[in-house]
Amino acid sequence: MTHTQIPGRNNGKHAGGILTTTAAGELSPELLRNEVDSRIVKLRPMATPIDQISRYAANRPAGSMTVEYYAVDTRAEQTQIMAEVPGAAGTATDHATVTLKLKDAAVFDVSETIVVPGVAGDDGAPVTLYVMEKTDEDTIKAITVYGIRNQWGTMDCPVIGAGKTVTRLGRAAGELDVQTPQFEALPRKSNNNCQIFKAQIEQSTLMRAANKEVGWTFSDQEEIAVYDMRLGMEKTFLFGHKARITDPRKKCEVFFTEGIWYQAGQSAAYPYGSLDGATWLNIMRTAFTGNAGSSRKILVAGSGLIEQLSMLDGGQQRVMLSNDVVTRWGLDFHEIHSKFGTLLVLMSEVFDICGHSDDGLIIDPEYITKYTHMPFSATTLDLRTSGQRNTDAVVMTEASCLVLRYPEAHTRITCEFE
Repeated sequence: MTHTQIPGRNNGKHAGGILTTTAAGELSPELLRNEVDSRIVKLRPMATPIDQISRYAANRPAGSMTVEYYAVDTRAEQTQIMAEVPGAAGTATDHATVTLKLKDAAVFDVSETIVVPGVAGDDGAPVTLYVMEKTDEDTIKAITVYGIRNQWGTMDCPVIGAGKTVTRLGRAAGELDVQTPQFEALPRKSNNNCQIFKAQIEQSTLMRAANKEVGWTFSDQEEIAVYDMRLGMEKTFLFGHKARITDPRKKCEVFFTEGIWYQAGQSAAYPYGSLDGATWLNIMRTAFTGNAGSSRKILVAGSGLIEQLSMLDGGQQRVMLSNDVVTRWGLDFHEIHSKFGTLLVLMSEVFDICGHSDDGLIIDPEYITKYTHMPFSATTLDLRTSGQRNTDAVVMTEASCLVLRYPEAHTRITCEFE
């Protein structure tokens, strides 16, 4: 039966006649599905934090089992000088001009100013240069803006050693400039596979009718099955490996998704048993600087790393776990505050189970996306009519994957054992 759709005043949909679940499915297919998700997120959320967060994160439909997506990165801020730059003298009318051979000259454009930390000018401030010309793919020619003032009042450039870091500042346009070199940001293409997660439960007619010492129902079995399915998804979303194989017995392809542990673009480490405040602050610096990410991120970690953090002396370093509980996405977090940013911290037993008890993963919730090829559904199987078994059966299915759209905003923390 097809149900009449009556448009609403604000582009909503109204059913002509009785509103049934069938009508709801036809006119608003997301409605009942979202109700399923709203029940899922209430089932032991603290045991599956990554899956929990993903159900609140940006969710996109996947048209196929393999998802292709793009991540746009910001332009690099720094590069290194590959060969020593001899000192150069200015003239009575012009500042000194120098040629720099760089590891990656694409970092800079003509008319940009650059600074060389560690190479001092007159007053101890770092030497500043103006990019006049890009002579080839690894060389630029620059005018000294600030260096060592000479007898004419123009600037000489001191020697700049090989290996020095050069940092990009802002552009300085000329008075008659109408245009400037265009900004180009090309997205990087990546892909991941959706994995089909399933769970099936059955109960015979006699089992349903039998007297039980406790009120153990088919719905109780469903809840446990959903929890076990989510736990498997949690492990896979973290530590799964991307692959695509053919099962010779089933004669079909099987897709495996890549976990976000391997997608994270930053890495940090600490020595086993000796995590101190200074080391942790350095990890926070890695997680929050140089990647244009959010100032509030999430740390999901194993019990060993949480224990180390709990023993930190925060009086001097200000990195202690707070006693206050912050609730986000249906999860309870503790906070770590620093000058670099704030972490919402949660222990995950999945890290312990998968051999990462002393490790952790800092994720930026703004840059995590879930792709869903088949939304979570529970399908009743009519095994009696088909003559297979005299049971009630339900199959739960979801085909999905997680992607980190900006890998550099996420940091993998590992423990180094001697």
